[in-house]
Formats: sequence, structure tokens, C-alpha cells
Amino acid sequence: MSEVICRASAAADADQFLSPSHRDGLQSLITTMFLGIWRAFAVTFFSLCALVENAVTIPFFAPAQRLHARAAWLHRWSRFASRVIGIRITTRGAMPSSGLLVSNHLSYLDVIVLSSIRPCVFVAKRDVAGWPFFGWLARAAGTIFVDRENRLSSPAVVDLVRATLAGGSVVVLFPEGTSSDGSTVLPFKSALLESAVQLRCPVASVSIQYALDDGSVADEVCYWRDMTLVPHLLNLFFKREIRSSCSFSPLRIRTGNRKEIARELREEIMWMRS
Repeated sequence: MSEVICRASAAADADQFLSPSHRDGLQSLITTMFLGIWRAFAVTFFSLCALVENAVTIPFFAPAQRLHARAAWLHRWSRFASRVIGIRITTRGAMPSSGLLVSNHLSYLDVIVLSSIRPCVFVAKRDVAGWPFFGWLARAAGTIFVDRENRLSSPAVVDLVRATLAGGSVVVLFPEGTSSDGSTVLPFKSALLESAVQLRCPVASVSIQYALDDGSVADEVCYWRDMTLVPHLLNLFFKREIRSSCSFSPLRIRTGNRKEIARELREEIMWMRS
């Protein structure tokens, strides 16, 4: 009996040694761990359900409507994912409902952010199709894949972009060709802007930026260099909140050749970032 009393007394004494700040820190750590695990489960489970829904329902749409249906499907998934992951999105200006939208590129989160605002079709590098999780979602969403190492693939992609624009969809292009740490906007590759020149379709630009209270945007939100997808994504699940700011330029028809248009759009995005 005395041994039990001694142990209880020792436990009470140990608890007293924990200062309020230590107890708060421990409680915050437990809350963060629970939040991250719940987010990982919720996103994985809902994504699998969404992929099944996509596979079952899309074939029932008329061929001309399937791309719109896929974009709407990604829009619903992105709205859910942004809420679960804790992405708070603010916008300045209006995202266009049609035409070409050119964006700087920081992370795979760019797709979630833009698609959660409005249904759209993305152009992505071919490597994305092979990514776990995001590759499945990208293919299901009707993403247009481009092989940036094969110049012969560009005309075929331009034709796909042209057809998608002619169908009234918003096409999102990341002309930097890769993602970065956000310290600057990389030079734009102009090849895929040829569709805008040929169609004389309106083009808008968007500047995407992120902010964190507890970490580094360049190292923990931006996905660049030789980062590995799964550890990077899991780390994001444990962030309490990710703030995303999107600034849109007016939609208008651009004049000049594709290289001139690329320079103009890059300058717009850099100006909106400042």
C-alpha cells in the first residue's frame, strides 16, 4: 500500500515540475500530431472515393462535355483538399472564366489553389503523370501533359491547348517550365503561348504567393530542387495553416509574337508580386 502511495506521490511531483509553458508545448505537439494524421487520412480516403467517382461518372458524359466534367470534378476535390489541409486563399482581382491563364509556379499546391477558385484545365510536364497520388489526380482531371525535352511534342500540345480554349475552358499554363523557391520568377518558355497567338484568345496572368507562421515557405511549401514528394506532402499536413494569395491581371487579347507576350506576362507577374 505504501509503495502505491509513493508512486502516486512521485507522479504528482513530476507533474508539478512541468511548467505551464511545457504543458502547453506538449499539448500543442499532441494536437499537431493528431491534426496531421487526420489530414493524411481524410485526403487519402476522399481522393480514392473521388477517383472512383470519376471513373464511374465521366464515361456517361458526351465526349464534348467530358473535359468540362473533369475540370468540375477537380474543382470539387480541390475545394475539399484546401479546407482539410488548411490552405486559406485570398484573391485580388477576378480569375477568368475562359481563356488562357499564365501563372508563376512554386508548388503542386498551385493546382489545388487555382482549381479551388474556378474549374480549369492544367498543362503540366509529362513527369507529373508518373507521380504517386498527384499523378492519378492529374490524369483523372484531364491534364494536358507536355514533354519539355522533346521539341516535336510541342505542336501536338499546342493543338490540344487550342482545342481546349476553343471549347470555352480556362487553360492554366506554368511557362517557367519548373517550380522554384519563389525568390524570383524564372524566364518564361514561350512555345505553348503559340496557341494564344493563333487563336487571338484573351490571356490573363496570376501571381501566387504563400505564407507560413511556423516554417519556411521556400523549404516547406515550395516544391523544387531535388525534393521528394511524399515526405514534403506529409510535412505540410502538420502545418496549422498555409496562406495563399492570388493576384489576377485583367483578361485581354495580347499583341505581338509569343516571345513578346511571354516577356509581357512575366513582367506583369513580377509587378504583382512586388
